[in-house]
Amino acid sequence: MIGAALAAAAERLDGVADDPRREARMLMAAALGVPLPALGAVSPDDPVPDNFEGLVERRAGGEPMAYVLGERGFWTIDLKVGPGVLIPRPDSETLIEAAVEHFEGGADPDRILDLGTGPGTLLLAALDQFPRARGLGIDASEVALEYARDNAARLGLADRAAFRKGDWAEGVTGSFDLILCNPPYVALADELGPGVREHEPHEALFAGEEGLDDYRRIIPQIGPLLAPEGVALLEIGHTQAEAVRALVEASGTKAFMKKDLAGRPRLIGFTG
Repeated sequence: MIGAALAAAAERLDGVADDPRREARMLMAAALGVPLPALGAVSPDDPVPDNFEGLVERRAGGEPMAYVLGERGFWTIDLKVGPGVLIPRPDSETLIEAAVEHFEGGADPDRILDLGTGPGTLLLAALDQFPRARGLGIDASEVALEYARDNAARLGLADRAAFRKGDWAEGVTGSFDLILCNPPYVALADELGPGVREHEPHEALFAGEEGLDDYRRIIPQIGPLLAPEGVALLEIGHTQAEAVRALVEASGTKAFMKKDLAGRPRLIGFTG
C-alpha cells in the first residue's frame, strides 16, 4: 500500500535526504506520473507502482534527487538532467537576475553566449526571459550538449538556441550583448555536499588547486566578444570574489560583484 511504502521510504532516506518524508512523496509522485500536489488525492491504500522501489533505491544510495527524478527547475523553466551533466542550482539564478537588472529600462539583448552551458541552464533561462534574443551555448561535453538540445526542443526554444562543442570561447566569433558563464570553480581539496563528488561530472566542478584555472582562460577570451553596451556575468565561489575581480581588472576592465539570496558573493561581471 502507498501509505506504508511512503513511511518505509522516508525511513530509508533518513540520513541521505534533508527532508526524507518530502523526498519520499516526490519519488512516489514521480512513480505515479502525477504532480506532487496531486499525491494528496491518492488513497494510502492504493497499490504501490512497480517503479517506486527502484527510485528509492537510487536515492538511498546517494544519487542526487535531480538525477533520480530526471529533471530540475531553474528560474522559469524545467530542465531534463541526468548523469554526466551538472545539476542546475538556485545560486546560478543570480546571473539571470543580474542580466535582467542590466537590461531593465533599455533594449533587451539580441545575442547571448553561454560558455559551459551544461544542459542549457543559463542560455535557455535567458532566452525564456528575453523572447527576442537568439543564443549560442558551448560545452566540451557531448552528453551535456545532448541534454541541452533536448531541453531547447521541449521548451520551444530550438529555433533560437544553437549548441556546439568547444573549448570555452575558442573559435567563437561575433559580438554578444550578454555573455553568461558558470565555469568549474571548486578547488580540488574543497568539501562538497553529499553525493556531489561521487555523482556529478568532475570536469564541470573542479578547476585546480585554487579553483581559478578556468577563469584565467575564460576572461581574456570573452572581452573581445562583448558588445559595447553588453555585459559579461561569471558565477564564482563565495570566497573567490576578490581573486576573480583581480583577474578581470588586470585586463583593464572595471568589474562589479553581485551577491546571492544568502548574501554571499556569487558573480563577477563587467560591461563592454
